Amino acid sequence: MKIATFNINGIKARHAALVDWLKEADPDVALLQEIKSIDEGFPRELFEDLGYAVETHGQKSFNGVAILSKLPLEDVTRGLPGNESDEQARWIEATVVGERAVRLCGLYLPNGNPVEFDPSGAPIREGKYGYKLDWMDRLHARATQLLQSEEPVVMAGDYNIIPQDEDAAKPESWRRDALALPESRAAFRRVLNLGFTEAFRAKVTGPGHYSFWDYQAGAWQRNNGIRIDHLLLSPQAADLLRNVEIDKDIRGREKPSDHVPVWIDLEA
Repeated sequence: MKIATFNINGIKARHAALVDWLKEADPDVALLQEIKSIDEGFPRELFEDLGYAVETHGQKSFNGVAILSKLPLEDVTRGLPGNESDEQARWIEATVVGERAVRLCGLYLPNGNPVEFDPSGAPIREGKYGYKLDWMDRLHARATQLLQSEEPVVMAGDYNIIPQDEDAAKPESWRRDALALPESRAAFRRVLNLGFTEAFRAKVTGPGHYSFWDYQAGAWQRNNGIRIDHLLLSPQAADLLRNVEIDKDIRGREKPSDHVPVWIDLEA
């Protein structure tokens, strides 16, 4: 079972490029982020024509997540539990049924910038940064619940977290950014420490591996990237992991997203 995560940065601008990539890569499931479309505006027929079932959790102009699956989907839910007043479309879940069932969670974790700092230089947990950390607390709670099922679980998406310095070409540039602050990294590690495996680092070590390059300042041409798109696997899913790759070359195509797909292959 090939499962991919891809922040497409707008379905209207990127639908043709997404179709091309789907035809080439042929994932069984693609978890999309930043579709930036209401559900009714998502061009589902383009993907249904390729054999994909389509489930969306959209929002006008911002955020939005989706699941495209060639395999049956069951028990689809939308929204990260823990805050009924949160209207941002950042979480979608479904069970994909292949030879075995896998619970999939597609997520678009808040960016968290700008960050305000107190006179001592410590980040203040308020505003967008406070929302990011609160969202990560809810993620931790949901991840804890998912582990109790003792079934294969994959939580994949744009985490907006640079886990370690080796995951950035210029780590010094991110010291005061919400993506790399110690509190953000610690919140990410707390989820991992529940028993999840970060798929890419289970197979690949060392620096120089990125999934995002900014549109500004020639970041792509200079390979000034960061790795912020992750697939976290429960122990039952980690046991099935066969391969993981970043489709880096997609970033060099016409009208690309600033992210590229990351995918895993499971024995499922």
